[in-house]
Amino acid sequence: MARPDKLSVIAFTGTFEKVHYALATAAAAAAIDIPVTLFFTMEATRALEATGSEGQPGWHALAVERKGVSNAAALDATNVERGVAGFEELLEACVSLDVRFLVCEMGLAAIDLDRGKLRDDMTVEIGGLVTFLNDASADGSSLFI
Repeated sequence: MARPDKLSVIAFTGTFEKVHYALATAAAAAAIDIPVTLFFTMEATRALEATGSEGQPGWHALAVERKGVSNAAALDATNVERGVAGFEELLEACVSLDVRFLVCEMGLAAIDLDRGKLRDDMTVEIGGLVTFLNDASADGSSLFI
């Protein structure tokens, strides 16, 4: 299988583990010089919310799938203790490696999230499926997480 010339990732599911893995995948691809677009929609968009209801980064409010873990922040702390890159570390890596962050306009409307509540410490573009599909490459790979 030939190496893709671009990676296009749809982050759809709003669970910490899946969004974390989307970020890890994007950072890994970008680190080996594969251009990446991360397209956030529906509940996954909350990962890019500047602050949630508790005044913490929006990703703290993401649901967790792992049994016995109470919340995303606790799971992130456990991951870091075990040598796994933390959520903020992965976000920063993606930003520094020029991963394109695209947020679905329809997804924002569906979860009633105002675009002004998204993080301002990174470039987050607003677009739709047409924008995402036009950005994808015929010789690239697409993932739906």
